[in-house]
Amino acid sequence: MDLSNARWRKSTRSGASGGNCVEVASNLPGAVAVHDSKDATGPALTFAPTAWAAFIAQVSERP
Repeated sequence: MDLSNARWRKSTRSGASGGNCVEVASNLPGAVAVHDSKDATGPALTFAPTAWAAFIAQVSERP
């Protein structure tokens, strides 16, 4: 998948120093991409938007 037009965003819960964060690109047609913010040119995982939404719903329910 071509990720050259991905607009990556980091969680608002990420600290100012970066740390162990992931970035998400949800502007891609038919996919959501996730990668390590410390390795922006490294590999990325891609998910169907429905699968990503289900994942977010599950982790959002956790205390």
